[in-house]
Amino acid sequence: MENTAARALRLSAVAWFIALVAGLWAFGIYIVGLYGVGAATGNWARWNAVLPEGHGYTPGDTAGNLALGVHLLLAVFVTFLGAMQLVPKLRAAAPAFHRWNGRVFIAVAFAIAASGLFIAFTRGAVAGTYMAIGNTLNAVLLMGCAGLALRFAVQRRFAVHRRWALRAFVLMLGVFFYRLGMMLWFALNRGPVGHTRAFDGPFDIFLAFAHVLLPLAILELYLLASDRGGPLARFAMAGGMALVTLATTAGGLFAILGLWLPRL
Repeated sequence: MENTAARALRLSAVAWFIALVAGLWAFGIYIVGLYGVGAATGNWARWNAVLPEGHGYTPGDTAGNLALGVHLLLAVFVTFLGAMQLVPKLRAAAPAFHRWNGRVFIAVAFAIAASGLFIAFTRGAVAGTYMAIGNTLNAVLLMGCAGLALRFAVQRRFAVHRRWALRAFVLMLGVFFYRLGMMLWFALNRGPVGHTRAFDGPFDIFLAFAHVLLPLAILELYLLASDRGGPLARFAMAGGMALVTLATTAGGLFAILGLWLPRL
């Protein structure tokens, strides 16, 4: 029974990872299709198709535009290459790639957090004050987890390194989880229940922090069940991961159909 529980937990994590990567790649294609094409063709109006005035491309604001461009470029790296760090077979077959990709991953973690903070503090909150606080928390936690992942990798304490790298990866996806959570909630409630235009409704406040802390909490529960849990705990966590997989799949589909495809 113990082996069966461990296998169920492992398979549930694989299923979630597949659903996550599918949604991430769709998100990455959207970023390239909207912002990348806009930058490549000089059609900067595409940057302002979604972002409100003062938060997209702003003539004369070289530093702000550069920070936004770097932030978007790094988001593309996270969606397409960041997830490869978590594939055990790829790590075993190409250890050199894993090491170099990992170094880039750590650098990107700090750069994406720093550029996000710069944008937030120089251009103001895009989705309200609560979201700005949540994103600041996300950036601080991300830099802390990335720094610890690097520290333990240098010390060759790879088991501990893996856990901090997983935390950093989850935190790097905060914006992605925010969109999935919002679209899933709207679909389930057939409308923006608890949401206001100022992003200060009950659901807005919840999601401002939940998009950072909830995925991190799920990861911690998974690690705890994997490391110390008995068969019942592992079966329970596997069931929980199955629900998370369904939520990730549904949220991704709703985001593709309701957010990303209509804007390309």
